[in-house]
Amino acid sequence: MTRARVFVSALFFVLVATAPFALAGDFPDEVCADCHTNTGGAPSEVSAVDLQGSIHEGFSCTDCHSDIQRVPHAVELAEPDCGVCHEESVAVYTQHGRGIVGESPDVPTCQQCHGSHHILSHTDSESMVHASNLPATCGTCHEDQDFLSHLNIKFKHPIEVYQKGVHGKATAGGVDTAASCNDCHSSGGTAHRILPPGNIESTINFFNISKTCGKCHSTIQKEFEAGLHGELVARGEVDSPTCTTCHGEHGILATDDPRSPVSPFRVAEATCSPCHDSAKLNEKYDLPSGRLQSYVDSYHGLKSRAGDRTVANCSSCHSAHMVLPSDDPRSSVAPNNLVKTCGNCHSGMSAEKAAKTKIHEPVTGAAEGWPYYVRTIYLIMILLIIGGMVVYCFLDWLRQVRNVLRKKQVRRMEADEVVQHTVLAISFSVLVITGFSLRFYDAWWAKMIFGYEGGAYVRGMIHRVAAVVMILGSLWHMGYLMTVRGRIFLKDIAPNWNDAKQVWGMFMYNLGRTDVHPQMRRFSFVEKAEYWALIWGTVVMVLTGLAMWFEKALTAYIGKGVMEIFLIIHYYEAWLAFLAILIWHMYGVMFNPHVYPMNPSWLTGKMPKEMFEIEHPAAKSPGNVDKVKRLGLERDV
Repeated sequence: MTRARVFVSALFFVLVATAPFALAGDFPDEVCADCHTNTGGAPSEVSAVDLQGSIHEGFSCTDCHSDIQRVPHAVELAEPDCGVCHEESVAVYTQHGRGIVGESPDVPTCQQCHGSHHILSHTDSESMVHASNLPATCGTCHEDQDFLSHLNIKFKHPIEVYQKGVHGKATAGGVDTAASCNDCHSSGGTAHRILPPGNIESTINFFNISKTCGKCHSTIQKEFEAGLHGELVARGEVDSPTCTTCHGEHGILATDDPRSPVSPFRVAEATCSPCHDSAKLNEKYDLPSGRLQSYVDSYHGLKSRAGDRTVANCSSCHSAHMVLPSDDPRSSVAPNNLVKTCGNCHSGMSAEKAAKTKIHEPVTGAAEGWPYYVRTIYLIMILLIIGGMVVYCFLDWLRQVRNVLRKKQVRRMEADEVVQHTVLAISFSVLVITGFSLRFYDAWWAKMIFGYEGGAYVRGMIHRVAAVVMILGSLWHMGYLMTVRGRIFLKDIAPNWNDAKQVWGMFMYNLGRTDVHPQMRRFSFVEKAEYWALIWGTVVMVLTGLAMWFEKALTAYIGKGVMEIFLIIHYYEAWLAFLAILIWHMYGVMFNPHVYPMNPSWLTGKMPKEMFEIEHPAAKSPGNVDKVKRLGLERDV
């Protein structure tokens, strides 16, 4: 074989052997199809027919995958450079939300939004970026809770909320003109420029929202921007409402949906009142307060709460978007326009009558003419009739108390015991009122007592003085327990096994299982439970109260966490004590039919003998009489 023939044979062998490793562009798509096909053979990620019907149909594989240097190629190819053809879009796509392209790994790539091979036009209903499919495309990231937590995005379910709103339902129903994700979030007229709300150029920036919504709702945009709210927004006042303030952001509901914040049922309380009942905003803009309450109490408000959908609400009178003050001639509530505004419901209303109409006037408020006289007559009747009833009942109750005091009495408490009880009752009552007024500072009774300048300081001072009085009263009682009478008292009020039998006996008696009433001794189980609960509660309240009083000095030693526990114990122990006195003690000394109108022991130290024999029959047993008489517990008066 000649050298020439050997060279030609070797060259042919090299070309055949290295054909699969040809340079990019040196092999047709059929070479790619040998591996990337879904028609038989091994499974593949890409089908040779994926480009058919896409906007890239007719492109060669290497038009996008220009980094292929040989076949077979590396397991993973670099992302295609879409900027080769879509230079303008890539140039605009420098930021997505808070992420910067090339700096943040969380910014979506072209393929994540548009797909990889079977890319369709955004006008194609099967395209990933078609309006009807955008919620699913965007939801890949924005419904991923781990992803949202990683980026500290607080809105956890924007797509889910959007799909429940009017826009989401419309796009899902095939309405191409309904607002989808890009319609609101695309800045600069392109979906590739999505800016965060803090960016002044963002379509969802507070000052641009009306323009964004105005792309579809142009008439409403003009009305809003001509109104007072729009003027304030244009002036830079961020506390003025804009579209999303009233309608919501993603889950915008139809106005006839009862859940909507702008529905006739909710617009007053859910939408208008948060601003118009704000003391801060009313002071800033010199607006009258109490507008919500005056509407709720008015004829219109009462009818609305009753379910009337046609009755006037805030937007009925003030208009929904072009809201203007009454001194503006353009305002729907300007004096010259009231005939037209009120005439929408009340046809035939004269200008004179409309001008005299009290806006926001409650049905129970001041009136003129015959309504005024009728109201005045009823107020006088209520004062005289109900006031007379109160006076009669009080006098009757006082008479019943006097009747109780005139009966034959036995002594239950000595004078010092009565004083101890009085000190405890007064200090406890003051502590309850001043303590709960701190927690319920907005209640009418708290405002009436401490709702003035310096009231907070006075409240705290009175609370602490009452606490000191209770502590001194407790020390007095401890000294009393060391006396002969006190030691006998302590022995008699100590719980024993007989009390447990009395508890069971009372349950059976009250349930009608037996007609035998347990025989109570000097102190019933009810009184014993009260006493020991009082001892426990006083210790707990004094210790936790002193800890909070001297918080600054103690926190360094016991820590802030322990102080918080003390605060919780103090608050809920106060509730426990207050409710126990209100229910358990008041029933035992006043509302129990055996003792009504009351057991007068807390005033005189004595109680009617017949009441004593009913309440404490066992105290009259032969073995108990001598001790009772010796102690003066049953001294006839």
